[in-house]
Amino acid sequence: MRVIGVDPGSRICGYGVLETRNGELVHIESGCISPPNKFSLPLRLKIIFEGLREVIDRSSPDVMSIEDVFFSKNSRSALKLGEARGVALLAATISGIPVHEYAPAEVKLALTGQGRANKIEVQKMISLILGVTEWDTKDSSDAVAIALCHINTSQINERFGRGVIKPRKRRRRWTKDDISSSR
Repeated sequence: MRVIGVDPGSRICGYGVLETRNGELVHIESGCISPPNKFSLPLRLKIIFEGLREVIDRSSPDVMSIEDVFFSKNSRSALKLGEARGVALLAATISGIPVHEYAPAEVKLALTGQGRANKIEVQKMISLILGVTEWDTKDSSDAVAIALCHINTSQINERFGRGVIKPRKRRRRWTKDDISSSR
Protein backbone atom coordinates (compact mmCIF):
# COMPACT_ATOMS: atom_id res chain seq x y z
CA MET A 1 0.00 0.00 0.00
CA ARG A 2 1.29 3.46 -0.90
CA VAL A 3 0.00 6.43 1.12
CA ILE A 4 0.38 10.15 0.63
CA GLY A 5 0.03 12.13 3.84
CA VAL A 6 -0.90 15.80 3.62
CA ASP A 7 -0.44 18.52 6.24
CA PRO A 8 -2.53 21.27 4.66
CA GLY A 9 -1.83 24.96 4.94
CA SER A 10 -2.40 28.01 2.77
CA ARG A 11 1.22 29.17 3.14
CA ILE A 12 3.00 25.80 3.39
CA CYS A 13 1.45 22.46 2.47
CA GLY A 14 3.52 19.49 3.56
CA TYR A 15 3.35 16.09 1.87
CA GLY A 16 4.94 12.72 2.48
CA VAL A 17 4.68 9.46 0.58
CA LEU A 18 5.24 6.12 2.33
CA GLU A 19 4.88 2.55 1.12
CA THR A 20 4.68 -0.82 2.82
CA ARG A 21 6.75 -3.48 1.03
CA ASN A 22 6.73 -7.00 2.47
CA GLY A 23 5.93 -5.65 5.92
CA GLU A 24 8.61 -2.94 5.79
CA LEU A 25 8.03 0.81 5.64
CA VAL A 26 9.74 2.71 2.84
CA HIS A 27 9.99 6.51 2.70
CA ILE A 28 9.40 7.40 -0.97
CA GLU A 29 9.49 11.19 -0.81
CA SER A 30 8.46 14.19 1.25
CA GLY A 31 8.52 17.93 0.91
CA CYS A 32 6.51 21.11 0.91
CA ILE A 33 4.57 23.16 -1.56
CA SER A 34 5.23 26.78 -0.65
CA PRO A 35 3.60 29.42 -2.83
CA PRO A 36 5.05 32.93 -2.45
CA ASN A 37 3.43 34.92 0.36
CA LYS A 38 2.91 37.91 -1.93
CA PHE A 39 0.40 35.92 -4.03
CA SER A 40 -3.30 36.22 -3.32
CA LEU A 41 -5.02 33.35 -1.48
CA PRO A 42 -6.79 32.01 -4.60
CA LEU A 43 -3.47 31.89 -6.48
CA ARG A 44 -1.71 30.19 -3.54
CA LEU A 45 -4.50 27.59 -3.41
CA LYS A 46 -4.13 26.97 -7.16
CA ILE A 47 -0.37 26.41 -6.75
CA ILE A 48 -1.00 23.99 -3.86
CA PHE A 49 -3.60 22.11 -5.90
CA GLU A 50 -1.30 21.80 -8.92
CA GLY A 51 1.63 20.79 -6.71
CA LEU A 52 -0.37 18.05 -5.01
CA ARG A 53 -1.59 16.79 -8.37
CA GLU A 54 2.03 16.57 -9.57
CA VAL A 55 3.06 14.62 -6.46
CA ILE A 56 0.05 12.30 -6.83
CA ASP A 57 0.80 11.72 -10.54
CA ARG A 58 4.50 11.13 -9.82
CA SER A 59 4.12 8.82 -6.81
CA SER A 60 0.82 7.03 -7.63
CA PRO A 61 -0.49 6.60 -4.07
CA ASP A 62 -3.35 4.22 -3.29
CA VAL A 63 -4.82 6.48 -0.61
CA MET A 64 -4.49 9.96 0.89
CA SER A 65 -4.43 10.63 4.61
CA ILE A 66 -4.94 14.20 5.71
CA GLU A 67 -5.06 16.12 8.96
CA ASP A 68 -8.64 16.65 10.08
CA VAL A 69 -10.07 20.03 11.04
CA PHE A 70 -9.21 21.25 14.50
CA PHE A 71 -10.59 24.22 16.36
CA SER A 72 -8.54 27.36 16.34
CA LYS A 73 -8.78 30.55 18.35
CA ASN A 74 -8.28 32.56 15.16
CA SER A 75 -11.28 32.07 12.88
CA ARG A 76 -9.54 33.58 9.83
CA SER A 77 -6.67 31.08 10.13
CA ALA A 78 -9.12 28.21 10.57
CA LEU A 79 -11.01 29.30 7.46
CA LYS A 80 -7.82 29.47 5.37
CA LEU A 81 -6.79 26.04 6.67
CA GLY A 82 -10.19 24.69 5.65
CA GLU A 83 -9.75 26.10 2.16
CA ALA A 84 -6.32 24.45 1.85
CA ARG A 85 -7.82 21.15 3.04
CA GLY A 86 -10.54 21.51 0.42
CA VAL A 87 -7.93 21.92 -2.32
CA ALA A 88 -6.10 18.78 -1.11
CA LEU A 89 -9.36 16.82 -0.95
CA LEU A 90 -10.21 17.95 -4.48
CA ALA A 91 -6.77 16.87 -5.76
CA ALA A 92 -7.29 13.39 -4.28
CA THR A 93 -10.85 13.09 -5.56
CA ILE A 94 -9.95 14.14 -9.10
CA SER A 95 -7.09 11.62 -9.01
CA GLY A 96 -9.51 8.91 -7.91
CA ILE A 97 -7.87 8.04 -4.60
CA PRO A 98 -9.80 7.62 -1.33
CA VAL A 99 -9.18 10.01 1.55
CA HIS A 100 -8.90 9.24 5.28
CA GLU A 101 -8.88 12.01 7.84
CA TYR A 102 -7.07 11.94 11.20
CA ALA A 103 -7.23 14.43 14.06
CA PRO A 104 -3.85 15.82 15.20
CA ALA A 105 -4.20 14.12 18.60
CA GLU A 106 -4.98 10.82 16.87
CA VAL A 107 -1.77 11.05 14.82
CA LYS A 108 0.30 11.88 17.90
CA LEU A 109 -1.29 9.04 19.87
CA ALA A 110 -0.65 6.51 17.08
CA LEU A 111 3.03 7.45 16.83
CA THR A 112 4.16 8.37 20.34
CA GLY A 113 1.55 6.81 22.61
CA GLN A 114 0.33 10.16 23.84
CA GLY A 115 -2.13 12.49 22.14
CA ARG A 116 -0.48 15.65 23.44
CA ALA A 117 3.04 15.00 22.21
CA ASN A 118 4.85 17.97 20.69
CA LYS A 119 6.06 18.18 17.10
CA ILE A 120 9.66 17.40 18.03
CA GLU A 121 8.66 14.14 19.77
CA VAL A 122 6.63 13.10 16.73
CA GLN A 123 9.51 14.01 14.42
CA LYS A 124 11.97 11.96 16.49
CA MET A 125 9.66 8.96 16.45
CA ILE A 126 9.17 8.96 12.67
CA SER A 127 12.93 9.45 12.24
CA LEU A 128 13.53 6.33 14.35
CA ILE A 129 10.90 4.32 12.48
CA LEU A 130 11.94 5.34 8.96
CA GLY A 131 15.66 5.98 9.45
CA VAL A 132 15.42 9.52 8.07
CA THR A 133 17.73 11.77 10.06
CA GLU A 134 16.75 15.21 8.76
CA TRP A 135 13.53 16.77 7.54
CA ASP A 136 13.19 19.78 5.25
CA THR A 137 10.49 21.34 7.41
CA LYS A 138 8.14 20.44 10.24
CA ASP A 139 5.32 20.44 7.70
CA SER A 140 6.89 17.64 5.65
CA SER A 141 7.58 15.53 8.76
CA ASP A 142 3.99 16.16 9.95
CA ALA A 143 2.71 14.92 6.59
CA VAL A 144 4.84 11.77 6.86
CA ALA A 145 3.46 11.26 10.38
CA ILE A 146 -0.10 11.46 9.02
CA ALA A 147 0.73 8.87 6.35
CA LEU A 148 2.36 6.62 8.95
CA CYS A 149 -0.70 6.97 11.19
CA HIS A 150 -2.90 5.74 8.35
CA ILE A 151 -0.66 2.77 7.64
CA ASN A 152 -0.63 1.74 11.32
CA THR A 153 -4.36 2.30 11.77
CA SER A 154 -5.32 0.43 8.62
CA GLN A 155 -3.09 -2.54 9.53
CA ILE A 156 -4.68 -2.78 12.98
CA ASN A 157 -8.17 -2.46 11.52
CA GLU A 158 -7.34 -5.15 8.97
CA ARG A 159 -6.07 -7.57 11.62
CA PHE A 160 -8.60 -7.03 14.38
CA GLY A 161 -11.63 -5.40 12.80
CA ARG A 162 -12.77 -1.83 12.60
CA GLY A 163 -14.35 -1.55 16.05
CA VAL A 164 -11.19 -2.31 18.03
CA ILE A 165 -9.76 1.19 18.15
CA LYS A 166 -12.26 3.60 19.61
CA PRO A 167 -11.51 7.08 20.87
CA ARG A 168 -11.99 7.58 24.58
CA LYS A 169 -15.11 9.42 25.55
CA ARG A 170 -14.65 12.22 28.02
CA ARG A 171 -16.84 12.31 31.02
CA ARG A 172 -17.22 14.55 34.00
CA ARG A 173 -14.73 14.02 36.77
CA TRP A 174 -17.31 13.04 39.34
CA THR A 175 -20.90 11.89 39.19
CA LYS A 176 -23.31 10.70 41.85
CA ASP A 177 -22.51 7.13 40.85
CA ASP A 178 -18.81 7.64 41.64
CA ILE A 179 -19.49 8.35 45.31
CA SER A 180 -19.86 5.21 47.35
CA SER A 181 -23.26 4.90 48.99
CA SER A 182 -22.04 2.32 51.52
CA ARG A 183 -21.40 4.80 54.33
